[in-house]
Amino acid sequence: MPWRLLTLLLIGQLLASMDASILTVATPVLQDELNASPTMLQAIFAAYTFTFGVLVVTGARLGDDRGHGNMFLAGLAGFTASSLLCGLAPSAPVLLAGRLVQGACGALMTPQTLQVIQRRFDGDGRAKAVGLYSLILSVGVLVGQLVGGVIVTTAGWRWALLINVPAGSALFVAAYRALRTEPPGRGQRLDVAGVVLLSGAMALLLVPLLLGREQGWPAWIWPSLVAGAAGLALFARVERGRTAPLLDLTVLPQVARGLITVAGVMGSYGALLFSLTLHLQDDLGYSPLEAGLAFAPYAAGFATISLTWRRLPALGPAGPLALGTGALLIAALGWSPLSELVLFVAGAGHAAGFSPIVAATVANVRAEHAPEASALLTTGALLAQAVAIATLGSLYLAWGLTASAIGIAAVCAVAALSASPWRAARPVAPAQPAGARR
Repeated sequence: MPWRLLTLLLIGQLLASMDASILTVATPVLQDELNASPTMLQAIFAAYTFTFGVLVVTGARLGDDRGHGNMFLAGLAGFTASSLLCGLAPSAPVLLAGRLVQGACGALMTPQTLQVIQRRFDGDGRAKAVGLYSLILSVGVLVGQLVGGVIVTTAGWRWALLINVPAGSALFVAAYRALRTEPPGRGQRLDVAGVVLLSGAMALLLVPLLLGREQGWPAWIWPSLVAGAAGLALFARVERGRTAPLLDLTVLPQVARGLITVAGVMGSYGALLFSLTLHLQDDLGYSPLEAGLAFAPYAAGFATISLTWRRLPALGPAGPLALGTGALLIAALGWSPLSELVLFVAGAGHAAGFSPIVAATVANVRAEHAPEASALLTTGALLAQAVAIATLGSLYLAWGLTASAIGIAAVCAVAALSASPWRAARPVAPAQPAGARR
């Protein structure tokens, strides 16, 4: 039963991850068909990531309080309905609204996966489940770019979104049957003040990171970032005094090293995907679909390690270093058939610096702290990608692929330091019954 349930949850995770990038290749078509301005296009592309990042912590907490099954189904239903709205959107503002709702529903749906893994699996089964989760979380964005390229090229951009409707509907029917026996949750009241504080702080951080580069880093960017950081500090201060906080920050020391490694690796991945995709299209003349397909070796390397790392010796810092070295080699050697092998190794390094670390981090916290682990890892990975694209992506735009690769290698070095030495985490006590206090 757990494996069937996990399969359904991972399919939902894949749909949500793919939709973060599925419209990437549709820029010219959207501009022509919807008469969208460059600013509106940028907002459409950023909308999904924005609401997902702002609300993912709330989604994780709601799953713990209202039941993982209930929240997964609610998120999936909303995601499917909003996909229909997006696919039929008659104008750019309607598409923007639909993408905002899509991201919010994805934030409600996807945090439940890691929490179910934490509560329903242990030992080698948990390690295998985390490997599959890691594979979907990281490669889903790349798969979305590939699938989006194929669908947009052959059927149009609307079908890249409408494909979620039959897929989401079928998944809802199957998941409803499988999730009926899931516990209903602890039934605690949602920390509304915490939601407002954290959502506001995340919005102040994400808006400039997602929109600033295209806007030429206007003056409002920097006060917004400062206010966002101050908002996070205020949120942490307020949450310490609550008996049922939105995010129990006492778990942070237990996940800090894993969070740094995961954020470093995911940020490097986002920057490499951004920089190399633009390099292939702008400098080498690749079509969007060809540029997406060029990353297939990376995905293959990631999948190979994600599914086999439990049978390999402890990799420690080797994973992040392999990813950083791969970025440097691609920039130094130029694009050639050898680049496919380098990308395979870089993808394998990404997995080696992600899947084992996520597994160790999850194993290092008690099961009742699964919402915190899920929320912190997911939010950290998302913020890291936004920051990396804004900063390391700007290095590429200003000075080219070599400058971006050097930055990626530096971030990977920090991630490697955090990952070493990484010992297997201790077993944790089983979950407390639903309704138990922390």
